[in-house]
Amino acid sequence: MWNYERRLEFPVNIKAPNAMLAQAIISQYGGPDGEMGASMRYLSQRYACPYREVASVLTDIGTEELAHLEMVAAIVHQLTKNLSMEEIEESGFANYYVDHTIGIWPQAAGGVPFNACEFQSKGDIITDLMEDMAAEQKARTTYDNILRLVKDDPDVCEPIKFLRAREVVHFQRFGEALRIVQDRLNEKNFYAFNPGFDCSK
Repeated sequence: MWNYERRLEFPVNIKAPNAMLAQAIISQYGGPDGEMGASMRYLSQRYACPYREVASVLTDIGTEELAHLEMVAAIVHQLTKNLSMEEIEESGFANYYVDHTIGIWPQAAGGVPFNACEFQSKGDIITDLMEDMAAEQKARTTYDNILRLVKDDPDVCEPIKFLRAREVVHFQRFGEALRIVQDRLNEKNFYAFNPGFDCSK
């Protein structure tokens, strides 16, 4: 059960519309390394997690990713609202506009729709946490790329920088969670005395 606060995790107040930029940023809504996949990944993985404190990390971060999804949607919405038809056509936004007008719809920057195959829930906590760490780095790289495109618009830069910083924190938290799991498995001599995981026997 969550308590929803009617405010964004970080304020988004964009004054100048920019449909070209919106088309790039929407990738963090429904693209391969975006916030939708991240939230679904972590909130799905938590059920098979054998350790309560690690499941809590997955729940916490998965929930925060929903807040990031909301932020990205707000950014895209503010970049595309009140566009004239001329601006839509000149910016290359017409294809999106035909299908969605200026509604928010999960897709990658290249137009590929969101697909649940873009994230994994394997049921093996080490595998899942390794994927989670890689996913956070891929999301950070995507935000780096977006920042290169945004350049000097502080209204867009600041929320993107915030989101990028949170990817770094999540990577660190998943690293801590992985160390907890490895310590627990080592306590049980899992690697040394589990012949089911030893291919040489």
